[in-house]
Amino acid sequence: MGGRAQAEERGGNPADTSEADPRRWKALSVTLVAGFMSLLDVTVVAVALPSMQRELHTSAPAIQWVVSGYALTFALVLVTAGRLGDALGRRRIFLMALTAFVLCSAAAGAAPNVTLLVVARLAQGVAAGCLAPQNSALIQQMFRGAERGRAFGLFGATVGVSSAVGPVVGGLVLTLAGGEDGWRWLFYLNVPVGALALILGVRLLPRVEPGRRERLDLPGVALLGTGVLAVMLPLVLAESGGVRRLWWLFLVGAALLVAFARWERRVGARDGQPLLDPRLVTSTRGYAAGAAIATLYFVGFSGVWLVFALFFQNGQGYSPLRSGLAVTPFALGSAAGAVVSGRLVERLGRLLTVCGLAGVLVGLGTAGAVLRLVPGGAAVWWAAPALLLGGLGSGCVISPNITMTLRDVPVRMAGAAGGALQTGQRLGGAVGTAALPGLFYMVLGHGGHHYRTALAVAIGSGLVPMLCAWGLAVYDWMRDRRAERRDPCAPEASHSHTHAGHG
Repeated sequence: MGGRAQAEERGGNPADTSEADPRRWKALSVTLVAGFMSLLDVTVVAVALPSMQRELHTSAPAIQWVVSGYALTFALVLVTAGRLGDALGRRRIFLMALTAFVLCSAAAGAAPNVTLLVVARLAQGVAAGCLAPQNSALIQQMFRGAERGRAFGLFGATVGVSSAVGPVVGGLVLTLAGGEDGWRWLFYLNVPVGALALILGVRLLPRVEPGRRERLDLPGVALLGTGVLAVMLPLVLAESGGVRRLWWLFLVGAALLVAFARWERRVGARDGQPLLDPRLVTSTRGYAAGAAIATLYFVGFSGVWLVFALFFQNGQGYSPLRSGLAVTPFALGSAAGAVVSGRLVERLGRLLTVCGLAGVLVGLGTAGAVLRLVPGGAAVWWAAPALLLGGLGSGCVISPNITMTLRDVPVRMAGAAGGALQTGQRLGGAVGTAALPGLFYMVLGHGGHHYRTALAVAIGSGLVPMLCAWGLAVYDWMRDRRAERRDPCAPEASHSHTHAGHG
């Protein structure tokens, strides 16, 4: 029993034979397609809000819920859905969530009024939040060793590219569909793609029995859900003055999240089954640092793209498609960097994240300076190499950080751990998408429509949390180096952390 328990704690459940499944790479492609759809829907709809508002004859605050409501419910269910996947089976939860996502996409496309559209989007966000943690958990379940690094590299590419290409895809679909109801195709396209992924998922995803049935930590679910809701609600309502009116919810949310942490420690101390085991943070090598790096990075990463869209469309008069194409070098660099870094993460470890964050800081900082100083349309071309560098750096941040954050998490806890990691990303993204556009508009209001100055200030502010993430990554890397020098044979001293234990 000792050897079996130790193997499970190191991420290699001996009862899990799916690692030898020759179809695992095909199964991974199915999960990545589903993940790409769910993450793309966070940003792709934003470019269509004006046409939705005109056709549905509604107000700007009401139509904003089409984007913010999806992001809100997406974040609310991540940890709980991951825990359900751990307990009931990731394949089962994945297929159920994908079915719901397809049906909600069809309902959103066919919605005759804004009320039904928002309801469909809220439900679609729940389905997407149930899908997301199963993706990372299935990677941990199906892959080991260097293969896991490559699989997480592809997963990281999916996360990074889906966020960056949303405006491009949205603008392209609107251009091809034409007409005021062209926005409906942003949802309808999910139906055939999702249906095909569902059929292939039934055939290819591994049939692994879940662990012993456990009772869900309902008090933990309530505390975490209400805490995340209290923190995110003012942010998703930021454009209608939510932060100013509902600032007190931040204090409520912080108190609820502290209560959640204390409750989880209490449940764990009594040998219960907490929703999110505190040992993930206290004893799992790399998890706490990786989750903090991801949260800080997404504050800047998510907000910068909205600022670019505002600058190009409102300040330069670009169409949604042209605006998206202007930042395409970043998306291309992100995809390439994520795939390459997936092959290097075993050898370089946290150093890869350090170098990637440096590339993002230099690339985005240079792009902001170029767009501020170079006049006319030539600025976009001069900024392209800097955006490409930033994208390459981003690919070396998201993908390796996911790998190193989740690598030593026991497979039995993979869903909850992945859900918590992505909850941090979504919270960081909510802060960034509220704060950076707000700062952009504030500079415009004080500077007499100086769009270039507003862009430079907003991008510079977005680089601050990224710089904090870089400092944390440097600290974590240097700690690894010191541990390796003290005891080169110790598992926790390894760059790759491949054999680090848990608890």
